Amino acid sequence: MKKIDNAATGSWTLGNNPASSAVKNSCQPNLKMFLVSLSFAYFAKALTGSYMKSTITQLERRFDIPSYLIGIIDGSFEVGNLLVIAFVSYFGAKLHRPKIIAIGCILMSFGTFLIAMPHFIIGRYKIETSIRSSANSTNNLSPCPASSPESSRAGDRPSILPSRGCERESSVSMWIYVLLGNILRGIGETPVQPLGISYIDDYAQSENAALYIGCVQTISIIGPVFGFLLGSLCAKIYVDFGYVDMETVTITPGDTRWVGAWWLGYLIAGVITLMAAVPFWFLPKSLPMPVDKHDSSCTPEQTRFIKDSPRLEHKFRAEEPANLHLMANEFVPTLKSLLGNPVYIIYLCVTIIQFNSLIGMVTYKPKYIEQHYGQSASKANFLMGMINIPAVALGMFSGGVVMKKYKLGVMGAAKFAFGTSLLGYFLSLFFLAMGCENTKVAGITVSYTGVEGSSYEERSLFSDCNSGCLCSSREWDPVCGENGITYVSPCLAGCISSSGSGRNTVFDNCQCVAVADSRPGNLTATLGPCPRGDSCDKVFPYFLALSVLSSFIISLGGTPGFMLLVRCIKPELKSLALGIHMMATRTLAGIPAPIYFGAIIDTTCLKWGYKTCGGRGACRIYNTSVYRIVYLGLTLGLRTVSFFLCILGFALLKGHIKREEKNALTNGNAELESLRKEESSSLHCEQFALDCNADRETHL
Repeated sequence: MKKIDNAATGSWTLGNNPASSAVKNSCQPNLKMFLVSLSFAYFAKALTGSYMKSTITQLERRFDIPSYLIGIIDGSFEVGNLLVIAFVSYFGAKLHRPKIIAIGCILMSFGTFLIAMPHFIIGRYKIETSIRSSANSTNNLSPCPASSPESSRAGDRPSILPSRGCERESSVSMWIYVLLGNILRGIGETPVQPLGISYIDDYAQSENAALYIGCVQTISIIGPVFGFLLGSLCAKIYVDFGYVDMETVTITPGDTRWVGAWWLGYLIAGVITLMAAVPFWFLPKSLPMPVDKHDSSCTPEQTRFIKDSPRLEHKFRAEEPANLHLMANEFVPTLKSLLGNPVYIIYLCVTIIQFNSLIGMVTYKPKYIEQHYGQSASKANFLMGMINIPAVALGMFSGGVVMKKYKLGVMGAAKFAFGTSLLGYFLSLFFLAMGCENTKVAGITVSYTGVEGSSYEERSLFSDCNSGCLCSSREWDPVCGENGITYVSPCLAGCISSSGSGRNTVFDNCQCVAVADSRPGNLTATLGPCPRGDSCDKVFPYFLALSVLSSFIISLGGTPGFMLLVRCIKPELKSLALGIHMMATRTLAGIPAPIYFGAIIDTTCLKWGYKTCGGRGACRIYNTSVYRIVYLGLTLGLRTVSFFLCILGFALLKGHIKREEKNALTNGNAELESLRKEESSSLHCEQFALDCNADRETHL
């Protein structure tokens, strides 16, 4: 390659000069490092978020709160996002994005540790039970204390005083710490997605951007796998392990009063999130712009023109030092420009409605598996982590591959995302047919004679068979009779005596069991509710299979839908658009969806627990059939509404594409003329440099 005198012009060269090659090669390790770091940050935040979902029922029972209050705690994460998302997305895009992400990871870690703190402040978990053990004996006190029939029919509480820890525990609502910790998590998570995705899209080659983003989001989907597995492991461990004798614990992980070691997983997740912050401190503020293969021979001076070419028009990087005053003055006009895009607005509306459906469904899906199919919290979390989440991860990755392989444009991505969502919707309709019958609970779902369809009232818990016992209608200590019917407590089962200890306790001479069972003999009852029928066990595998298939199909459109958002806005509005999109979905979906889903689920509760100091606690048993209808019906109903908006969205998108193509054609001609002038100027400068060198050589 021809050289220009290096002594006269520095290291000025044409073509493949070493300096240019070094700059180009140096950007690759930094971009890869950022991809790995962002993937790990996505993994950490997804792990913590999914672990929060897996502890929904554990927190309900530990703090004795209803589902709607759990929804408020879960939605507080979105409140934290809402507080700072607009400012982080706008100002952060013009500052040091990697370091801002690092600060966010640190805040997430501190918030996660704060969530676990109540365990170390609150007293030991007290199991609601009616068993009164006598010391050093295998015989328990009678579960049926004698009294007059009038007092028992009135539903009076037995003479059991609140525990001495009542006043101390009621002085502070410990769930407030969980709420505040989740808000702090939301604040810390804010910069990760908008700044991370925009950073990749700015500095990756156009043809690889969709694949890179698909890979990052796929790894973020792997996070919930470990989150739910961690939730499954912790749910098996008793909440106060190491402090209590497990032989004295009379309940199993399948019991509705069981509370696992929910706090342990938050400590582990906090450490992982803190580790995710480290690599971002060592990454640069910006990277060299990507250069296409056929432009690899260009010098830095020539590359300057390529940066402004139509091929890289979706790239944006601010090289100028940040001017906060100027940025603040430009914020409102920039926001108006963004919200004036009708395609962006309709995209927001569709995703808000679909996110309402998705967030409400995912938040309470482990609870639905527990309550509807009779699975333990540990098994429900395990199934979510090992079966459902991997299908979503595979779908997200496959969607990115499809976009790269078939080079889907804006309209192609929109059609693909809509088609997969619609197909998944039709498959989800079959969930309505995969139901289980209500558990037979005497006085709640069936009468004491075993007749189904009993309408529950507090007085219906009492019958002639337990009229000789002083029983409380508020206690929940279920036992399973030999007749296959569950009784709210051994007292309400009319059991006269008991034998054994701990989980091996057996109740004898149960009068109410004899009422629904004509067999003679000493009818007994054992601790815990009766298992569900075989029909429910047969339906459950089909539910899991359909759940995996529908999740995979719906998630196929995740990456194309996300790229549709990125490509339909101006390059300089990219970070702000992503931030506003996140803010809108979290505000109008992430916050309200868990609350109203939880409130509707609460309406299906048949028997509430009661706190030690009085007041309603967590639900003990739901109306299974109604639960299925309201949970699935609300999920599918919201998605139905979103499909009607999609029709309007396609019409707006078609007009938007036509306008962009027309503008691109007009601008392309102007750019071509400008490029010709620049090339002419560049050749003139080269010739001038050669003439100067020739004159100098002649002079010498």
